Amino acid sequence: MKAMILDAQNQPLRLGELPRPRPAADEILLKVHACGVCRTDLHVIDGDLRQPKLPLVLGHEIVGTVVEKGAQVERFVLGQRVGVPWLGRTCSHCRYCVSGRENLCDAAEFTGYTLDGGYAEFTLADQRYCFSLPDIYSDAEAAPLLCAGLIGYRALVAAGDAQRLGIYGFGAAAHIIAQVARWQGREVFAFTKPGDTEGQRFARELGVVWAGDSSAAPPQEMDAAILFAPVGALIPQALSHTAKGGTVVCAGIHMSVVPEFPYALLWGERSVRSIANLTRRDGEEFLAIAPQAGVRTAVETFRLEAANEAVQRLRAGQVRGAAVLMID
Repeated sequence: MKAMILDAQNQPLRLGELPRPRPAADEILLKVHACGVCRTDLHVIDGDLRQPKLPLVLGHEIVGTVVEKGAQVERFVLGQRVGVPWLGRTCSHCRYCVSGRENLCDAAEFTGYTLDGGYAEFTLADQRYCFSLPDIYSDAEAAPLLCAGLIGYRALVAAGDAQRLGIYGFGAAAHIIAQVARWQGREVFAFTKPGDTEGQRFARELGVVWAGDSSAAPPQEMDAAILFAPVGALIPQALSHTAKGGTVVCAGIHMSVVPEFPYALLWGERSVRSIANLTRRDGEEFLAIAPQAGVRTAVETFRLEAANEAVQRLRAGQVRGAAVLMID
C-alpha cells in the first residue's frame, strides 16, 4: 500500500510503500477514504510530542470501510463505513479505565502516534475504539468530527453551562464547536490571531456574536473560555476576561510555556483545566449531537501525496476549517 511516512521528527513526510497490514483477532482492516490533518500531527512532526513510534504513519481522523475482520470482531460488517479517532486502545482494567476515565489510561495507545494511522491506503483499528458515522456527512466532511469535533466537544462539556463562551483559535475544532454552542443557545466570542480578518469573517458566518484579535477584550465578560490555540500566554489573557466562578479550558495536547501571572486573575473561584484525549462516550454523544445541531464542516481537500503541502498550509494558518487527505 502507499503511505506517507514520518521517518524522523522535524523532517518532511516521505511517500513510500508498506505491506498491507493484517488484522489481529480484535482488529478491523479499513480501506481509508479520508483522513483529517490535525494540529496534533504538527506537534508530532515538529517534535513537541516526543515519543512517537518511528517510522510512523500519521493521521487520527480516519474515515474508511471495513475490508477485513479479525476472528473476534463482532461490531462491524464488511463494507461498513467507520471512523477511527485519536484514542486507539487502552488497558481496560486500570483505575482510570474502570471509572469511565479511559482517556487518562497510562497504557493508552494513540492512532497516528504510537499506532500507525490514516495517511495511507489501508489502516488497522481496534474494533472497540471505532465509531459508526452519521450518513449525512461525506467522507471528507466526517473526518474532522473524529478529533476536532470529539476533543472540542469534551472541552465544551468541561466549560459547563457558560452562557457567554470565548473561543481562542478559530480553526478546525473551533468552527465545529461554535456551531454546537450556538445550537445550545450560547453566545460565542471568537478570538483569532492578530490581523486575521478572514478568520474573524469566517467566525461571524457561523453565528458568533463577536470576533476579534486574541489580544482584544470581548464586549462582555465571559462565563468560560476554550483555548484551541496552543499558546500559553493566552491563559492569563482569557482569565482577565472571565467572570468569577468561570473556567478556562485548555483543549490542546501541547501548549507553549505559560507565563507567570498574578493570583488576582485566578481569584474569585476561577479555574484553569486541561483536556486530555477523549473517551468513547464522548464520541457516541458528539456523533449523535452533530447532526441534530446542524453541524457542517468546512474542509479543504488534498491528495495523499500532497500531505506535506497540507501540513504546511495548516502550520501557516492558511486552511479555512479543516484540511483533509482524500485517499481514493
